[in-house]
Amino acid sequence: MLVLITFAFLLLAGGAGCFLYRLFRGPSVADRVIALDGFLMTVTCGIMVEVTREESVTSLDTVLVVAVAAFVGTGVLARYVERRADESEGA
Repeated sequence: MLVLITFAFLLLAGGAGCFLYRLFRGPSVADRVIALDGFLMTVTCGIMVEVTREESVTSLDTVLVVAVAAFVGTGVLARYVERRADESEGA
């Protein structure tokens, strides 16, 4: 079981690295919003793998907070991108 958990962490770390690359490199704000959302979901999955490894439920509150923050943040940033696109069309 430890081998599977280690493999899961390696895959999640690779995915998080790819999302961070896209987050910092852009090129557009929409790409960065999607990368941030993907990174936060990868962190959430990493916490869940850690909960499985520890066989404890103490970190489930953290998972809930990260997931809700990611959802709300993505909604707010998507709204920002939409308004920014509307302003550029009207100009």
